[in-house]
Amino acid sequence: MSYLVALAFLAIIASLGAALFFMLRGGNQGTAPDKSKRMARALALRVGFSVLLFVCILLSWKMGWIHPTGIEAGQ
Repeated sequence: MSYLVALAFLAIIASLGAALFFMLRGGNQGTAPDKSKRMARALALRVGFSVLLFVCILLSWKMGWIHPTGIEAGQ
C-alpha cells in the first residue's frame, strides 16, 4: 500500500511540474490558448490524482488494510 501512495504522490508532483513547465515555456511554441489548454489539462490531472489518492486511502481504511495511529476515539 505504501508503494501505491508513494506512486500517487510522485504522479501529483509530476503533473504539477508539467503545469509549471507549460506555464513558463509553452508560450514560445504555440499560441496562448494552446498553452492555457495544456496547463489546465496538467492541473486537472493533478486534481484527479489527488482525488484518486484520497479515495484509495479511504477504501484501504474501510477494508482494514491501514489503521490510524494516535489517540483512540472516545479518549
